[in-house]
Amino acid sequence: MVKRVILMVLDSVGAGEMEDAYLFGDTGSDTIGNISKKFGGINLPNMEEIGLGNITGIKGLKRVSDPKGAYGKCKEKSIGKDTVTGHLEISGVVLEKPLKTYPNGFSKEIIDEFQNKIGRKIIGNVVASGTEIIERLGEEHVKTGKPIVYTSADSVFQVAAHEDVIPLTELYRICTIAREMLIGDKLVGRVIARPFIGKAGEFKRTSNRRDFAIDPPGKTMLDYLKEKGLSVMAVGKIEDIFNKKGITEAVHIKNNMDGVDKTLEYMKENKKGLIFTNLVDFDMLYGHRNNAAGYKEALEAFDRRLPEITKAMNTGDVLIITADHGCDPTTPGTDHSREYIPVLVYGEAIKKNINIGIRNSFTDIGKSVLQLLKVENQLPGDSFVENILKEE
Repeated sequence: MVKRVILMVLDSVGAGEMEDAYLFGDTGSDTIGNISKKFGGINLPNMEEIGLGNITGIKGLKRVSDPKGAYGKCKEKSIGKDTVTGHLEISGVVLEKPLKTYPNGFSKEIIDEFQNKIGRKIIGNVVASGTEIIERLGEEHVKTGKPIVYTSADSVFQVAAHEDVIPLTELYRICTIAREMLIGDKLVGRVIARPFIGKAGEFKRTSNRRDFAIDPPGKTMLDYLKEKGLSVMAVGKIEDIFNKKGITEAVHIKNNMDGVDKTLEYMKENKKGLIFTNLVDFDMLYGHRNNAAGYKEALEAFDRRLPEITKAMNTGDVLIITADHGCDPTTPGTDHSREYIPVLVYGEAIKKNINIGIRNSFTDIGKSVLQLLKVENQLPGDSFVENILKEE
């Protein structure tokens, strides 16, 4: 009997372009495949053992003759390719309309209102990457105390500030104000606090980032689990993505390895329910910065830690490894890419060498999590549990 699911989202680890990728400017994107091609291979033996290299259409990885788990990939049904959209769909909510973006920066009306409410002038209001914007405007910010506002191709309102100039409590306060403002016709998916430290020429973002997301626009698998009295343990930015809805306890992390550590700590508690982990370094540190070498190293580092997770699993545990979108670091752009996401399922209750194929929606993951934990639900999607679960 399955008592607990460990669901790990490797943020942005896409498994190849979807058929509509051209509509999003992502023709040729293939996060795993292109990284492998660039370096003549990538060393992921532990995920390959479960079946990563056997996924239909995945490139650059080793196929094994008898994978230890079930494997496949999902296409995204929602219109979008961002973090919130991907996680919501994994959890059972499909967005029919994309979240609003601001490709030319925010309107004068929005900026004026924001400045009036926080009592400060801002600088920036441009589309930029997080590292580039603090290199360009960080010194002016330190001199003037004006927070840096910027956005990206995603539906985000980001506020960067030096921790010695605007303390974290104040940065979080002004981001809360932005979150309360940016609703209705001005809606953005996330307001993100982006603190940094250091001096000019050496500015560095810290792990004190905080995301202020919208409430999920529908009932998610997390709500169903919590209503059933099961634990929903969130690791990393999961709590922020879901705006705490459906979460019973949460911990934030400093980096991927800390995320693995915190997941293992929750596993030791032996609570029934879901451990839901997001490992963001792939996306934040390497995908958006076009750092293919760093991305490869981060994937290999996670793979080396995977045996610790599988050895810590109980008889009633099921591990699901997936992603939320792509962010191919080998392509010219620095934005997310419209890709399939890989799905690996492993545990004593799971049959070996089962290909679950190409799923029509990320929602199949949430539907399957609830079926594994025997929670009745009305989520959309098609569970793959009957194909992979051993007879009890």
